[in-house]
Amino acid sequence: MKKTALFPGSFDPFTKGHEDIVLRSLNLFDEIVIGVGYNSQKVRYIDIKIMKKLIEKTFAKHPQVRVEVYEGLTAKFAEKINAKFLIRGLRNTTDFEYENTIAQANVHVWNEIETVFLITSPHLAYISSSVVRDIHKGGGDVSSFLPYQI
Repeated sequence: MKKTALFPGSFDPFTKGHEDIVLRSLNLFDEIVIGVGYNSQKVRYIDIKIMKKLIEKTFAKHPQVRVEVYEGLTAKFAEKINAKFLIRGLRNTTDFEYENTIAQANVHVWNEIETVFLITSPHLAYISSSVVRDIHKGGGDVSSFLPYQI
């Protein structure tokens, strides 16, 4: 049976930390679906269609990675694409507290979903999409944080 995992997020933007989690996940799963979700709580900084294309370009040499845009509950989307695993990266204990709650809620939505937590590589743990956005908005160079150019 093929093991498909969903790596969901708003990815606004998709950082080298996210890329690292996907690349490390390739050792665990047969297929990784990067799910770029609409978050009703956020106004996007980078258009979702542009972000999808940038992520696809990032993983062009990895046919076992695909990128999908979705709306609604993550667990419902995982069920729709038959991804029984969710991949989540953890930078710190604050991330764990938040992600643990979400993981439990996802099981309530679809009881076949399992969340797999990967600890962020230490040299990338300080990178967050919000920090990258702030630096970019302020005219700073964000090239060392992203696996593509914006």
